[in-house]
This record gives sequence, C-alpha cells and structure tokens, in this order.
Amino acid sequence: MMQYRDKTREATRRLREACALAAICTEFDVPLIINDDVDLVHACGAAGVHLGEDDGEPAAARAVLGANAIIGVSCYDSLQRAREAAGAGADYLAFGAFFPSTTKPGARHATPDLLRDAREFGLPRVAIGGITAENGGSLIDAGADYLAVVSGVFGARDIRAAAQRYAALFDTGQVR
Repeated sequence: MMQYRDKTREATRRLREACALAAICTEFDVPLIINDDVDLVHACGAAGVHLGEDDGEPAAARAVLGANAIIGVSCYDSLQRAREAAGAGADYLAFGAFFPSTTKPGARHATPDLLRDAREFGLPRVAIGGITAENGGSLIDAGADYLAVVSGVFGARDIRAAAQRYAALFDTGQVR
C-alpha cells in the first residue's frame, strides 16, 4: 500500500502528483491511499483515504467514495477512538507514534499493548511513528498488520533495499 501525504494547499500540484501516483499504483496493483482529502481521492481515482481526527468521519467519506473505497482512521493512542472508527465503518486502524519520529515530532505516544488490545475490532492495525527495520518486528509481534514508514524507506540511500528489509519483517518464522 502507498500513501500520498502532502499538507500543503497547492491544489493543482497535489492533483497532478496524486493522479500520477494513482496511475503508477494501478499499473502495479498497489492501493493508493490519500491522506486527509476525500475530494482528492475522488478526483484522482485513488483506492481510499486516511482520516485524522480533524478530517471528517468514515461514514461521510464512504458516502462520497463508495463501498469499495479503503478508509483508514488515525487512532493515535486511543482505544476508544479505534472502537468508534470500527463502528463507523473504517477498514483499518492506525496507531502511533510508537517511537520518536522526524515526520511528526510532536505526535502522541502509543504503546504496543494498544495493538494487542485493538485486536478485538477485527480490523487490520497499522503502526506509525519512528519505525525502523530494527524496531518494526516488535510491533508486528504485538499485532501490527502493517508498518507505516516514511524516512526509513525514502530517506535511505538504497530505497529498494530498505523496502525489502521492512518486507522481510513480515516473513513468518523470522526470529526477532
């Protein structure tokens, strides 16, 4: 899965970039999720949207994007927010930050127990925040189905090798 996250207000550039990414992701059968912007998802044909606490409700996004859209919700450090998102039709729940993050330096801190506790909602759980190839395995062990990574991949000298290191964390039977 790929997420496009751009907090600027440059609508024309954002639309151009999102449409280009959507085309590439479609070519390689990779779902593209757009951060915070239901209208941009609709305009570029992305697979879905990721909603933070100020980005609207999953039901409203579903009404615009349709039944097949992927709708993820940031739950930060809150099991209650996860419960509400699951009840409102979210497709996945994101928690974090688990570790200090250069992308979101002031993020709330979540613990691995939250991943374990959120299992009750029956939705995929995404771990966010300061995740490295060295610490990601502990989050998978705690119940993360996905790891959201920015700097660990795109800040690497060899992006492909970095992505492969993260993918290897999901190999079953690997000792961490």
